[in-house]
Amino acid sequence: MLKGFRDFILQGNVVELATAVIIGGAFTAIVTAFSDKIINPLIAAVGGGEGPALSFTIKEGVPETTIDLGAVITAAINFLIVAAIVYFIIIVPMNKLNELRKRGAPEEEVPPTTEDLLGDIREILRTQAATTVGGPAEGPASTAGPFDDTESTDPPRH
Repeated sequence: MLKGFRDFILQGNVVELATAVIIGGAFTAIVTAFSDKIINPLIAAVGGGEGPALSFTIKEGVPETTIDLGAVITAAINFLIVAAIVYFIIIVPMNKLNELRKRGAPEEEVPPTTEDLLGDIREILRTQAATTVGGPAEGPASTAGPFDDTESTDPPRH
């Protein structure tokens, strides 16, 4: 039971996922600092006034009724930054790597169809019938045989 768990944990996808979560957590700190120190001051400069930039209060004196559009814009910018970084640093290289692996891998051999196998069997039976009935046939071997797929002039047997 422990061997199965160990194999599961050491599987490529699980290790990659754990690495991505750890890197994502560390990357969040970078994006938060970028937003707090660069994006928020820019939004505050555009919004102007006292208090949070680009915000308004529905009911004066009740801070819970304040709608802060600047925070929503900051969150959207944070999301776009994280999504772009993840896409260009993780997704694009992984897709390229998978494409290179597929090119290097040999193509899987396509198994023969039932019709191909039956045709091969028919040819083997023709060859055996021509050589075993009276020895090797004189002249060119006849292509007609009991398993020929051409139409017969004999009436059908029931």
